[in-house]
Amino acid sequence: MTSFDTSPQLNVWRALLALAVVFVMLATTGWTALRNQRGDTPLQASLSAWEHGRIGGHRLPDPQSQPKKLARFFASLTEREQAGLVRKYPLAVGNMNGAPVELRYRANRIALAKAREVERERMHDERLTRAGKHEAGRRMHRFEDLMEKGRRILAFDPEGSGRVAEVFGDLRKADRISVVVPGVDTDLLTFQRTNREYSAPVGMAKSLYAAERTASPSTRTAVIAWADYKAPSGLGIDSATAMRAEEGAVRLNALVRALPGGSPVSLFCHSYGSVVCGVAARELPGRVADIAVAGSPGMRVQKAAQLHTTARVWAMRDADDWIQDVPYLEVGGLGHGADPMSAGFGARVLSAQGAKGHAGYFEPGTASLMNFAEIGVGAYRSVHCAQEDGVCRTGLSGTAAA
Repeated sequence: MTSFDTSPQLNVWRALLALAVVFVMLATTGWTALRNQRGDTPLQASLSAWEHGRIGGHRLPDPQSQPKKLARFFASLTEREQAGLVRKYPLAVGNMNGAPVELRYRANRIALAKAREVERERMHDERLTRAGKHEAGRRMHRFEDLMEKGRRILAFDPEGSGRVAEVFGDLRKADRISVVVPGVDTDLLTFQRTNREYSAPVGMAKSLYAAERTASPSTRTAVIAWADYKAPSGLGIDSATAMRAEEGAVRLNALVRALPGGSPVSLFCHSYGSVVCGVAARELPGRVADIAVAGSPGMRVQKAAQLHTTARVWAMRDADDWIQDVPYLEVGGLGHGADPMSAGFGARVLSAQGAKGHAGYFEPGTASLMNFAEIGVGAYRSVHCAQEDGVCRTGLSGTAAA
């Protein structure tokens, strides 16, 4: 791993350099990419229709109600009534924290079918450029992929670059639940990849799910590929600030609080995803047992204790990961704070041997994936520390069945 002079002069120089880069970006791109005002999005329209809907002569509950209240509402319905709500308000039900996960899967399949037909029509819309038609075709094929038999889509929003979350395993019966939180350039079209499969959320989650089952076959696990927030696009101003992370943290918190049962939850946060997890940490419920970051640009704090979480905080970084060269500081809202790998931060530092750069942490056969899997099943004493003294295992006990 590269070592750096940590003198105050060098830190000032880094801050000035970072600010200079940002000002150049601002001069050429502006603070934000403004979009034309539009009407209600499909999801907003579905939620609005729900808010005006009735069942059995009674108004439907506020879709923003606490998950437990919504869960009680759905439990009070007959199967026929539940199915009717799914058909009538697919996007609302498919994204409703508190709705039974099986209903969400069914609702999102209907919503995906509708979104697919919208894109199919756009492919032949003469008002679109050739590039626009090509984009419509890519989105249509992505929606078809997500509709494949057996896929469990927990959240779906087709608006803009889109949001989506997918489950591997049985959430209701899981002894342990893992959530993969990805970083920049994550959207509907990059949710899964054929090339560099394990650098995309679906590949990450599938790889982790398989590794957890290998690590502890008797532990029932579920893994969520969570791309249900608007991630920054590229390494611009959005990725240098916490704005997207703050929005994502609210959504991540809502997800965790709505998960069925009370099984422990582990968060695996890659790159900018670790900023999301850092911002979310203080509000996360106590069932979150672990926050593990890989290739992190920082967690918006100077020390792990400032996250104000009861979860164990883990960190790893490959020796060839370019993220180690970013300035680990925060100046006027720019940058994301201290390096989680530093001794003063206080995270449990894990081996990432074999990861080979910024995008390889979920590659099968790597120490990074093995460590994630051991954390995911609660086998804490089996993790491989970055240092031979095993200090990352201090005070831990294994809880998973071997």
